Amino acid sequence: MSVATASQASVFGHRAFAYYWIGRIVSILSFQMLMVAIGWQLYSITGSALDLGFLGLAQFVPMLVLTLLVGHIADRCDYRAILLVCQSGEALAAAFLAAGSLMGWLDPWAIYAVTALVGAARAFEIPTMVAIIPALVPRPLVPAATAWFTSASQAGQIIGPVLGGLLYAFGPAAVYGTAIALWAVGASFIAMIKMERPPRSAEPLTLRSALGGFQFVMRDRVILGTIALDMCAVFLAGLGTLFPIFARDILKTEAWGLGLLRAAPAVGALIMSVVLARRPLTLPIGQVLFGVIAVFGLFTILFGLSTHLILSLAALAVLGAADAVSVVIRFSLVQLRTPPQMRGRVSAVNGMFTGTSNYLGDFRAGAVAALLGAPLAAIVGGAGVFAVLALWLFLFPQLRRIRSLDEVPQVSIQAGAGPGKP
Repeated sequence: MSVATASQASVFGHRAFAYYWIGRIVSILSFQMLMVAIGWQLYSITGSALDLGFLGLAQFVPMLVLTLLVGHIADRCDYRAILLVCQSGEALAAAFLAAGSLMGWLDPWAIYAVTALVGAARAFEIPTMVAIIPALVPRPLVPAATAWFTSASQAGQIIGPVLGGLLYAFGPAAVYGTAIALWAVGASFIAMIKMERPPRSAEPLTLRSALGGFQFVMRDRVILGTIALDMCAVFLAGLGTLFPIFARDILKTEAWGLGLLRAAPAVGALIMSVVLARRPLTLPIGQVLFGVIAVFGLFTILFGLSTHLILSLAALAVLGAADAVSVVIRFSLVQLRTPPQMRGRVSAVNGMFTGTSNYLGDFRAGAVAALLGAPLAAIVGGAGVFAVLALWLFLFPQLRRIRSLDEVPQVSIQAGAGPGKP
């Protein structure tokens, strides 16, 4: 049996990880269904690109406000309890949307308020989902488990948008109701997870302890450079909030076309993450990271230029595959370099950077599209990625020199300790 095959078998040989993996797929699937219905419903009501951009802002604000609290809670409380509370809150948000749709009183402000509630729940859920991985598998299997975690996310992002787009033919309430049922299934798998309690932080909740994640990231140039590079690239080139415009006005499709557009990046990402789980990266990690970010920018430009559905889906699939490589590298570096008692706070900071790129990037895309049109918003954003790459080669030369995840040390958190160079 090859090393890659042995690693694959070992990851799923841990029952807790298998339950977690299924729960992750279902949670992402439900969220993606929700966002397809929200996006199409809002655009049908307002017809405004800027209003779609505000959806990203509604998710970003609670994530920004809650980041310090999120990390501290994740380092002190049971991971499973946090995940169950978050998924229950998201299901309640979907129930509110279903009721408003059926009774006819749902308006843009109500949609923004519910989206903010979902953003608050995901502010806790996302870093906890990442921080729990080293508690489910041994340290040598963390990179493979991270790749399978990414594959779970992408599987949900493929099935969810397509299913949401198809179910929307029966009305938005049908999408919201299905999402509620699926969140219940996902929560049941999370509840079945049994694991040893990892080392927890004993620090009281103070401003200093809450800021510990930021301080750790700022000291570690590798982690800082990696997550900041991803943040800037996706902030400039993220287009998810504009998909209703591309689907309806440029590619001339219905809600099913929106579902395909939202699923396409996940198709490429799923294929790539499964490949990485079976055959871990052996090329120099730093060079791979810069290369896949360049591919991400290039195919964002191609998507902006396309007026054909098949070409658009192909471009999105390639940029999704490139993003999956970046995600696996970033998550693995964060988990392997961070001590257990800091993982919640550092993952929360990572989540804030991710939220900034995804949600503020959605707002940026909506605002630029309102001024220049959706295609130019994509082209300008993709071009901006190359400017960021050039800047990062100068600011973070440590990143380009990383050769292997196996060489990554865990960084000390003792007072005054700085991170070692890889």
